[in-house]
Amino acid sequence: MSNPLTHFDPHGQAHMVDVAGKDETRRIARAAGRISMQPATLQLISDRSAQKGDVLGVARIAAIQGSKRTAELIPLCHPLYLTHTAVEFTLDRENNAVECLVTTETVGRTGVEMEALTAVSVALLTIYDMCKAADRGMVLADIRLLEKQGGRSGHWRAN
Repeated sequence: MSNPLTHFDPHGQAHMVDVAGKDETRRIARAAGRISMQPATLQLISDRSAQKGDVLGVARIAAIQGSKRTAELIPLCHPLYLTHTAVEFTLDRENNAVECLVTTETVGRTGVEMEALTAVSVALLTIYDMCKAADRGMVLADIRLLEKQGGRSGHWRAN
């Protein structure tokens, strides 16, 4: 069986995967995560009355920027030309959390999973940064890939 960890060569050395032989296809990834907080913090976000401004508006821009800069943050990621990044937030009042869903797309030789995951992480970190004066106990959780399409491995969806 070949090594399933494609970022290592036969000698165990880290390397950037060679994607030159892959076909260019439309590739899509969806990732999600959440940040839990005190009810009053969620209310600040909901009311857009946080001291630093529109938390979710800033977090949306941060997520998009994060998706575009993934290759600068994750050492072995290929720089990609993204054709689309969409960011959605849902306020979960029952659990005092903000949920983030990101969809990234490209036409290329490698997938956009890392871009979607990075975008979710940056969005949640931005929410933390903007609200930490009110609530330092916020918890980022459940950052995960939900779905990917395109490429040799085809369509994958989380259970």
